[in-house]
Amino acid sequence: MNVILCEDVENLGVVGQKVTVADGYARNFLIPRKLAVPVDAASAKQIEHELRIIRKREERRRAELTALARQIEGLTLEFEMRAGEHDKLFGSVTSAMIAEKLAEAGFKVSKKAVVLEEPIKALGIYSVTIHLAGGIEAGVKVWVKGLEGEITTETEPESVEDIEEDSDEDEE
Repeated sequence: MNVILCEDVENLGVVGQKVTVADGYARNFLIPRKLAVPVDAASAKQIEHELRIIRKREERRRAELTALARQIEGLTLEFEMRAGEHDKLFGSVTSAMIAEKLAEAGFKVSKKAVVLEEPIKALGIYSVTIHLAGGIEAGVKVWVKGLEGEITTETEPESVEDIEEDSDEDEE
C-alpha cells in the first residue's frame, strides 16, 4: 500500500515522503496512529493540502523545541552525593536522575533523551547532551559535589608517635 508519512517514522522515512508498506502495517499501525495517510484515499490536491498542514505543524513543533533547547542550555543541575577517596562516588549519577532533576526544573524529558556514555562516578562538573526530537540537542551542565559536612578523604596520622600520644591520653 502506498502512503504519505505525516510524521518522521524511524527506519521508514520523513514527513511528506511517499512510501510503499505492507497493507497490514499501514492499516493497523501507521494510519490509526496518524503517522501516515493512504495515497489512494484522496485526490492529489487533498494530499498536497494535507502535506502543507503537516509541514506547518512540523515547523511549529521545531520552533517550540528550539525554544525549549535554549531554555535548557542555561541550566546547571546540582547533585550532592556521598564520595570516598579520590572523589569517587558511592553509586553514580544516571540519566534517569538527570531526567528527574530536569522534571523538577519544569522540563519534561525522558531518560532516553539524556545522552550519557556511562554513568557519572566522580565529583566534578560534566557537560551532558539532551537529545530532543527532530535532531535538536541541548547541553546541560551537571555539577556533582560531595555532601556538606562529610569528609571525602580519610586523614592519616602523621607518625606513629601521634598514635601513641592519643592512646596515652585515653588511658588517663
